[in-house]
Amino acid sequence: MADGDRIVRVLPDVPAIDRGFDYVVPAGLIQRIPLAVGTMVRIPLAGRRVGGWITELDVTPPEGVRLSAITKVVGIGPTAEMIDLCAWAAWRWAGRTATFLRIASPDRMVSRVGVERPSLDRVGAEATTAAQSATLSGLPAELFDQQRAVIRLPPTADPMDVIATGARLGPLLVITPSAHEAVSLARQMRSVGIRTALHPSDWASAAGGGVSVVGARGAAFAPMAHVAGVVIVDEHDERLQAEGSPTWHARDVVLERARRARVPAVMVSPCPTVDSVQRSPLLLVDRAVERRGWPPLLIVDRRDDEPGRGGLYSEQLVGALRGDATVLCVLNRVGRAQLLACAACGAITSCERCEGPMSLDAVGSLWCRRCDLERPLVCQACGASKLKNLRVGVTRAREELVALLREPVGEVTGTTEIDRGARILVGTEALLHRVGSAGVVAFLEFDQELFAPRYRAAEQALAMLARAARVVGGRAGQIVIQTRAPGHEVIRAAVTANPSEVLDIERARRSIISFPPAVTLVEIGGEAAAAYVEALTSPGRPPASALPGDATVLHPDDGTWLVSSADRRALLDALAATVRPPGRLRLRVDPMRLRSS
Repeated sequence: MADGDRIVRVLPDVPAIDRGFDYVVPAGLIQRIPLAVGTMVRIPLAGRRVGGWITELDVTPPEGVRLSAITKVVGIGPTAEMIDLCAWAAWRWAGRTATFLRIASPDRMVSRVGVERPSLDRVGAEATTAAQSATLSGLPAELFDQQRAVIRLPPTADPMDVIATGARLGPLLVITPSAHEAVSLARQMRSVGIRTALHPSDWASAAGGGVSVVGARGAAFAPMAHVAGVVIVDEHDERLQAEGSPTWHARDVVLERARRARVPAVMVSPCPTVDSVQRSPLLLVDRAVERRGWPPLLIVDRRDDEPGRGGLYSEQLVGALRGDATVLCVLNRVGRAQLLACAACGAITSCERCEGPMSLDAVGSLWCRRCDLERPLVCQACGASKLKNLRVGVTRAREELVALLREPVGEVTGTTEIDRGARILVGTEALLHRVGSAGVVAFLEFDQELFAPRYRAAEQALAMLARAARVVGGRAGQIVIQTRAPGHEVIRAAVTANPSEVLDIERARRSIISFPPAVTLVEIGGEAAAAYVEALTSPGRPPASALPGDATVLHPDDGTWLVSSADRRALLDALAATVRPPGRLRLRVDPMRLRSS
């Protein structure tokens, strides 16, 4: 080593490596970019050059070891506090720290960040007018007075009311489900005088401090020199959780970040999830305000229609579709399972324990894919033993509607283009996200959402109705639901504008069938899954790294393992202490949807 050289520890940006290595930093390499914990560098590793992050400065290497030198200082990266948060996230979702550091890093080289310090008085003054007007919308006065809270706003309410109220505290971190919504919200925030950086494009400005930051899921790791509070918009939205492994959730990352910073965190949603209210108080707006934010619903009861013969379109639905209004007909085919109805009374075959759908197994019995209950081929409602399958595709649905209404009907899925010339569109749930507004939203077979073989089916169905309410603009439009279960709690919740109907039942149901958040659930798959599970369940493990006593290990037929326990910390510690065998391994902690669903 030459005079002026320093030794640092670097975590490589390599998915299979989750430990740091010591390197020499030549004195001549440190120029414009300061050497600090989080600085992004290039290093030689196993015959190639890779990226990495400095995690420790001025370390003492082992005796007799010749260190390689860092080849390049790339730019400014996450702070030491953010590296600690990334390490926590890696533990929480059984991932690699490098995975989260990559999310927390700028998407282009940053050699200098803003130097402006937060000016809480100025930010607060600029937001005062907007905050005062927000109070008139019925928001609870104690919204930001506690460590964390869930505020239930109606679907058509503007989250700017909450954001403007929180901005009086200082710079906010605001998380939205999508980048498009983040751009729109950033414009709104700036329009009322809140200095705002959009993540990730304004990474350097955010790191400099003095501004609020808004962005989609990745903004949970956005750099902020000072954060005065956190707002999570549409906490119920599935886009806040990563689908792949690790299945990290922006909500939980931000709540942990707020806890460490000792600042309030507010979650906003028209239909809060069981997870969000598990450890956070639920705050409500005035009931009159909430009712105005939900549109009128037309419930078409199809229990008297003979399964398979009544047609997809009832007379009531066809009547609602006539006129001049733009109409969206939703028939969600993605992830659909077999749906059975009694040929005698028309009732949906549902599980008496978890109320999930039941399908026919190989031996001719009814089987619940959600909780594994099995029962004879008998209708619970009337005792009949003849059942019929209910299935209709989007293309056929469009053809039938063209014949009924004698006018053009467009077909929309996640990949097709929208026919702007058609007044009526038929398609999957993608319609609700790709079309900004409509007069009527009709759910042609809503039972496939209510009785989907997913443990979060009720929450997801209610979220779909909330999305439809935004599309039709609250009381200005109408939602039409065709169903054989008009008394289902999801439908009652939407009709009465009271999502607690679902929340209370779901909380008890998850506890009965042992699904999150009552337990922590881990799905283990991939070619290395068997070897990993064997190591995880080995009886010779030390007590500190062993599975908790209440842990259950299931091996479904689809090649994955399910491990669950009510002791989250002990289960995650056991996962972290298990050496990963060679080969592809997929660990999904508390996923929104199970692969077997």
